[in-house]
Amino acid sequence: MGKKSRHIQSRAEQWSETIMSAAGSPTSILVHTFLFGGILSLVFFGVNFEKLSIALTTIVSLEAIYLSLFIQMSVNKSRQTIEEVEEDIEEIGEDIGEIEEEIDELGEDIEEISDDIDKIQEGEDENDEQSVKSQATLGEIQGVLEKVLKDIEAFKVEKKQ
Repeated sequence: MGKKSRHIQSRAEQWSETIMSAAGSPTSILVHTFLFGGILSLVFFGVNFEKLSIALTTIVSLEAIYLSLFIQMSVNKSRQTIEEVEEDIEEIGEDIGEIEEEIDELGEDIEEISDDIDKIQEGEDENDEQSVKSQATLGEIQGVLEKVLKDIEAFKVEKKQ
């Protein structure tokens, strides 16, 4: 589609949107009321009613045809917008599904980390108990070594005498 035809289509769309907006307005109702009333009042100024009636019927029929076309354009545009919104909603739904999966994975990771923390704390408690036992054992060993040293020194003193 050429630049000129797109420009014409764009202008036509703008023009039709302007008409669609104006067609349902209170101003449009007032204009139509006065216009039809004015046309019908031409009978009082000597215009043949049958000819006036045929002309008015033709004008009203043409207007109805064009209004139905504008209404269809509006329906088509609304349907297109609804389809776009539905696509957006589907994408959002997919995104939410992915986020839910990631949240579930994070929950599992948190549970694993919590289990690891519990194990570490249990290990620290065991290490604390082992540390106390080790300290006690080292104290006993030190006491035994000090006694052995005293015995060795005492033995040396005895040998020198």
